[in-house]
Amino acid sequence: MSAIAYRTADIGGQKIFYREAGPQDAPTLLLLHGFPTSSHMYRGLIPALADAYRVIAPDLPGFGFSDAPDRADLPYTFESLTNVIDRFTDAIGLGSYALFVFDYGAPIGLRLAVRHPERVRAVISQNGNAYVEGLSDGWNPIRNYWEQPTAENREALRGFLTPETTQWQYTHGVVDTALVAPESYTLDSTLMARPGIDEIQLDLFLDYASNVALYPTFQKFFREHRPPLLAVWGKNDPFFLPPGAEAFKRDIPDAEIQFFDTGHFALETHHAEIAAVVRDFLARTLTRSAAA
Repeated sequence: MSAIAYRTADIGGQKIFYREAGPQDAPTLLLLHGFPTSSHMYRGLIPALADAYRVIAPDLPGFGFSDAPDRADLPYTFESLTNVIDRFTDAIGLGSYALFVFDYGAPIGLRLAVRHPERVRAVISQNGNAYVEGLSDGWNPIRNYWEQPTAENREALRGFLTPETTQWQYTHGVVDTALVAPESYTLDSTLMARPGIDEIQLDLFLDYASNVALYPTFQKFFREHRPPLLAVWGKNDPFFLPPGAEAFKRDIPDAEIQFFDTGHFALETHHAEIAAVVRDFLARTLTRSAAA
């Protein structure tokens, strides 16, 4: 088993923390996390893949152990976060990679793919949405903020930032909640309680509308470039519904879709099963994409 190294990269004076494992000369898998977590969510998946792949998992700005610049210095938009991760991939020399994206990581990874289609060898989406039909009614309070970005609607979203809600995101839809490690949601809540992080997260809630506006662009990328795509989905996710996974086949007919009887953070309960599916998928598709 390859040990995980814990590193930082300096991106224009901003520290980006990342986890890395696997041979330097192996095909690269770039893991992008979501809200409200960090690369910690991949702690089980990384060693399960690192014998065959170079696995890189950064913390987004404002998340995990990466720097959280003041909002006056870094606009907390998905385009801005993509800019930082784009520069991060250049800084550590990632010329090509397969993407594993989850939640917020999906629109960031897909923005990267649209910018650099030649770099993306495959896409694995774990509850990472790119279709309107994947959005549940759980998004309605955030939709209200998109439509009316008032102070009142902003304040109404603070309930999404509480430790209780974070724990609920990890446990909702999970058949056996005893399988969810408490350090997962506890670490997320502790890091989110740092001064100023709440305002960063509220800014990102507002800007998530820009991702929905880009869904047609992402779908065009799928149709034009047909990257090998695997969706591994917790089918009981309260935010991103199974139709969002099934919709990938509309633009990539040979996309592979697998559902697991668990919630949003599917890796917490099914990382071994998902790792096996990912290994099989990458063994077949990276060889094919390299030859294309």
